[in-house]
Amino acid sequence: MSGENEGKVDKNSDILFIYEAKMCNPNGDPDDENKPRIDYERSINLVSDVRLKRYIRDYLMAYKEEKGDVFVAKVEGKTVDATNRLKKLIKKYDDEIKKSKELKDLIDNKGQPQEKKLSNHLSWLLSKLIDVRLFGATMPLKSEEGKGSSITFTGPVQFNWGYSLNKVDNPIESNTITSTFAGAGETKSTMGKDYRVAYSIIAFHGIISAKRAEKTELKWDDINLLDDAMINAIPLEATTRSKIGQHPLLYMRIEYKTDDFFLDDLRKYVKIVDNNGEKIPFEKTEKLRSVEEYKLSLSLLSNKLKDFVNKINKIYIWKNNELEIEGWDMIDKENNKFLGDKNEIPVVELKFDNNKDDGNDESRD
Repeated sequence: MSGENEGKVDKNSDILFIYEAKMCNPNGDPDDENKPRIDYERSINLVSDVRLKRYIRDYLMAYKEEKGDVFVAKVEGKTVDATNRLKKLIKKYDDEIKKSKELKDLIDNKGQPQEKKLSNHLSWLLSKLIDVRLFGATMPLKSEEGKGSSITFTGPVQFNWGYSLNKVDNPIESNTITSTFAGAGETKSTMGKDYRVAYSIIAFHGIISAKRAEKTELKWDDINLLDDAMINAIPLEATTRSKIGQHPLLYMRIEYKTDDFFLDDLRKYVKIVDNNGEKIPFEKTEKLRSVEEYKLSLSLLSNKLKDFVNKINKIYIWKNNELEIEGWDMIDKENNKFLGDKNEIPVVELKFDNNKDDGNDESRD
């Protein structure tokens, strides 16, 4: 990677992420029998930003542990409160702390972690917690007098709720599921329903704020890691019985030249069209069951980007090989350029291999 990639994030980005969900429950609603979240007035499937961030955190813990710790997570398979999570973090880096004159107050004379002292070492704390640098967190840090307090980091990476681009009516209801367990001389069983959506094309919009990145000390290497996680987290982490059947289709990150510009919610510039390029009416999208039955049109998005070509630094893009897109005809594929009227924007085609170092070697101007 270039040295500039290792520096702090100083440019904003807009994110577009689209994935499919086949015969699964993308995000159950605990207040409604764990049914898939549905906006019944509009007949669209909903997925919370918390669900997406959980996939990303789980992926980082499982496959990128060397890149940093995850604060919002279970420890050794157990749920712990934030204070105990900070204590365990100090214990993990016990040797490093003992060798540092600056950090020595994090451990007392009895070898016990002093998490209340972390407020004096926020830069060190952030350097260890990749998810806090990305998404922020509220941390309980006690004062010297023992009074409770907290420090809140607002994450530079934020997503609004995802929604389906196609019509998704009532979830499919299976027969009653029964699980039987034996123990203490008797047999007990639990019963419940299994609800799924037939097919959902789920789209998320997100942003990366350079101004907020200053507060969490987010680096370009972290953004490379986020790009990786957006593409790989769902295939590797959505593997439980109710979640399997989800696959990423398209990921795009529009990186701007400055820290004072965002474009818009990119989802409204994406349309579902048939294999002849004709727009499929929303009512008829309910019948879709496979990526082979439609294309995604990016014509409106291409035109929108053309209007702001002078604001854009680079376009990072990844596409599932099974997805066909149309309207992305301003790409000079030979030279990887997005062509505006008089400007050319570099296009970086993202490719990640988990057996190799993640990220890319493209420098930022």
